[in-house]
Amino acid sequence: MSGDHLHNDSQIEADFRLNDSHKHKDKHKDREHRHKEHKKDKEKDREKSKHSNSEHKDSEKKHKEKEKTKHKDGSSEKHKDKHKDRDKEKRKEEKIRASGDAKIKKEKENGFSSPPRIKDEPEDDGYFAPPKEDIKPLKRPRDEDDADYKPKKIKTEDIKKEKKRKLEEEEDGKLKKTKNKDKDKKVPEPDSKKKKPKKEEEQKWKWWEEERYPEGIKWKFLEHKGPVFAPPYEPLPESVKFYYDGKVMKLSPKAEEVATFFAKMLDHEYTTKEVFRKNFFKDWRKEMTNEEKNIITNLSKCDFTQMSQYFKAQTEARKQMSKEEKLKIKEENEKLLKEYGFCVMDNHKERIANFKIEPPGLFRGRGNHPKMGMLKRRIMPEDIIINCSKDAKVPSPPPGHKWKEVRHDNKVTWLVSWTENIQGSIKYIMLNPSSRIKGEKDWQKYETARRLKKCVDKIRNQYREDWKSKEMKVRQRAVALYFIDKLALRAGNEKEEGETADTVGCCSLRVEHINLHPELDGQEYVVEFDFLGKDSIRYYNKVPVEKRVFKNLQLFMENKQPEDDLFDRLNTAILNKHLQDLMEGLTAKVFRTYNASITLQQQLKELTAPDENIPAKILSYNRANRAVAILCNHQRAPPKTFEKSMMNLQSKIDAKKEQLADARRDLKSAKADAKVMKDAKTKKVVESKKKAVQRLEEQLMKLEVQATDREENKQIALGTSKLNYLDPRISVAWCKKWGVPIEKIYNKTQREKFAWAIDMADEDYEF
Repeated sequence: MSGDHLHNDSQIEADFRLNDSHKHKDKHKDREHRHKEHKKDKEKDREKSKHSNSEHKDSEKKHKEKEKTKHKDGSSEKHKDKHKDRDKEKRKEEKIRASGDAKIKKEKENGFSSPPRIKDEPEDDGYFAPPKEDIKPLKRPRDEDDADYKPKKIKTEDIKKEKKRKLEEEEDGKLKKTKNKDKDKKVPEPDSKKKKPKKEEEQKWKWWEEERYPEGIKWKFLEHKGPVFAPPYEPLPESVKFYYDGKVMKLSPKAEEVATFFAKMLDHEYTTKEVFRKNFFKDWRKEMTNEEKNIITNLSKCDFTQMSQYFKAQTEARKQMSKEEKLKIKEENEKLLKEYGFCVMDNHKERIANFKIEPPGLFRGRGNHPKMGMLKRRIMPEDIIINCSKDAKVPSPPPGHKWKEVRHDNKVTWLVSWTENIQGSIKYIMLNPSSRIKGEKDWQKYETARRLKKCVDKIRNQYREDWKSKEMKVRQRAVALYFIDKLALRAGNEKEEGETADTVGCCSLRVEHINLHPELDGQEYVVEFDFLGKDSIRYYNKVPVEKRVFKNLQLFMENKQPEDDLFDRLNTAILNKHLQDLMEGLTAKVFRTYNASITLQQQLKELTAPDENIPAKILSYNRANRAVAILCNHQRAPPKTFEKSMMNLQSKIDAKKEQLADARRDLKSAKADAKVMKDAKTKKVVESKKKAVQRLEEQLMKLEVQATDREENKQIALGTSKLNYLDPRISVAWCKKWGVPIEKIYNKTQREKFAWAIDMADEDYEF
């Protein structure tokens, strides 16, 4: 800031040394230059402050005279008189010019010394000029020389005008233009936005850089607020009726609540299934009073229509909520998240994944589950086991209730557990995938798969030898392991018959699940698989196998009925024990993880072309991911909106093609003009048209790539393998190597989950 004052002082000295006529020419040129630079909207403000500025100008002249005479001869009256005379002459000259040059004069007076200061200040204070108290420090350097220096008021006046002008621009929506034109006047707001992520990064716990706990110890301190229970049941309005056999019937609160579960699903396919209806009616009757049981004996005579319409209206009402109502609900959810959604683990705040307990409802299951339609009962505090450290504050149960049990087990990772009533399975409240505990588990999983890479050849040689074993148990184990390795099949667990859907894995395959073809589609020794895997997803595959495997399968199927086990001398426990003997920590799932990760790495090397642009590289990545998803049988039903979204995308492609055709015509026309005119202007036009064509070509390619990607992934679920079976360091290394933004591969939640991999892997990482 002192540099500005020195600049002004030297300018004042220089002005008075020049003769009046020469000074007049320089002033006139400078005024014209300043006039061109300043924007038109300043002129209105300066017109308003015309009189005040001219007064400041006069006072400035007087003090310039004082300044000069002080330096030359502080006691000389002659010099003072001469300067007064000169000042009068100058004022006369400028009054004559004022009538024609008033605006230009103001441009110089106001634009000469203050804009440099205004440019410096907003770097710290934002769009708007600082308040008066902020200006005081800027006066101090001048105060030491001359406390009566008046031109400072001009600067203050200019700041006020600058503030006013910017406020007007903000109202007119011109603020963006101002920011682009005057970089020095940028607000610190974007800077502050940039700084926020840095703070978040600093707060992020880099647990992977710390020493790990001894084996089995998960935490040393754990404190949380417990679960959030489902809200109590709200009875239906009196206007909503339930009918039985055509007559209105008032249900008891418990029976009515269960009836609403069925009413909400009335339009769903489930309510047409006999198993679902039978199970529902059986459990519903358990909630009825004796009187209700005597009356309601047939589900087909029950009319849930009004209930169903009421809930549909409620859904529509939620969709039509005002912004204020939605904001209020959002704020309530955020408040709940803040209180219950975090725990303190080893002096670090960790996010909890699912702190809300599932409300009561009807069990659906996957596929044709035998228990579909059964009532999932309301979970009460008396069903809940709390896990926290001994020195932590135990969460308080709801008033009038108590916890089933409070534990202090630091060898488990769950915070809350309970047993659900349908299948008797234990449910947990765990930490978020981005937590240390989950991250360590993932890291360990992929490191185990990497260890398998070192001994997989030895294991493969071993099971090939076992195909020739004299012991049937060993042969079956070897063939099953071959399928787990080659086809990435799940091992398959033993289940109680009738308790779950009829899903199988490798060890639980039945004779009916495979067909043997000595030759099929030009390939020898083909095995045709057809069975329901996990989540009732159909696995259908035709695979050519080695001759010895084919012969063994024929042997295993001899004298067996279709419903008999293919591997009758094998179960999951026997297989896993054998795998543990081959390598510590080895399971069937490790083979899936290994094969998935190694397949991704190989596919990325084959499919990625160095000269491709970013969208093309992302397509290559998705194709590599898809190869893994097919290997692991990660299928999905096509989305309901698939056809509509593809039509919308196609219309975008067609519109972009039309734009490109127009741009090419414009380019051709511009080239023709350039040949005739042969000047710089037409050459520039040609260049701009070329760039426009290139830009549209890139946009079109991006849309076409997107369409191809969507079509290819219609029935493939890429997310399952990406999140659970693919070492994230492979993807991170690929992104770093080819300059693909990590955001294009992993979304925000996934980046938080794999923060350890993003920080750890470089572009040379090999699985």
